[in-house]
Amino acid sequence: MKLRNLYKYSGLLMITLLLTNVSCNRDPNNPGKEYAPNMYLPVGYEPYKQEKPNPVNPMGLTMRLPVEGTVARRNYKTSFGEGDSANVDLMVYNIPADSISISERVLKNPVPLNEKTLAEGKVLYDRYCQHCHGAAGAGDGKVGAMYKGVPNYASDAYKSLNEGHIFHVITHGKARMWPHGSQINPEERWKIVHYVQKLQKGA
Repeated sequence: MKLRNLYKYSGLLMITLLLTNVSCNRDPNNPGKEYAPNMYLPVGYEPYKQEKPNPVNPMGLTMRLPVEGTVARRNYKTSFGEGDSANVDLMVYNIPADSISISERVLKNPVPLNEKTLAEGKVLYDRYCQHCHGAAGAGDGKVGAMYKGVPNYASDAYKSLNEGHIFHVITHGKARMWPHGSQINPEERWKIVHYVQKLQKGA
């Protein structure tokens, strides 16, 4: 009886050692047996590209026409003024976040500077910017006091920043400033730029 128990426990010990040895030598990059490979290895189809045939959709299409009755997103105005000034286009902004130097060189404010634009820019500034940058752009807003390091637009270091730089930073953010491109449309951003440039002059 004792001999039988000895064989039994020895057998269990050998199996345990064998399993331990096999487990320890397994390739750490090998995930092992995949019971649902379609969940581990999905086929990615970019919705706005047609890189490869899509077997699910008719004619292998990935990019589909919108459903009938779909409501389009609002269109931004692409020109301002009348006559000769009407050909000034509002740039579709596709400059990457890390290319601020390009914005500084090529972007020009297409929105005309006038009293109406400045008044609208002030309303937008008060709504989106004042809480950090302060009413006069001195970096003394209530939220800015918590963030620290919010610039004073009228200081020597910041009053030389051009319109392209300001527009880019509003769009993509910089340092502790978060991007506002999803909240403020391009026309509104350019109006804020006009108002910020007024604050740069200490006006």
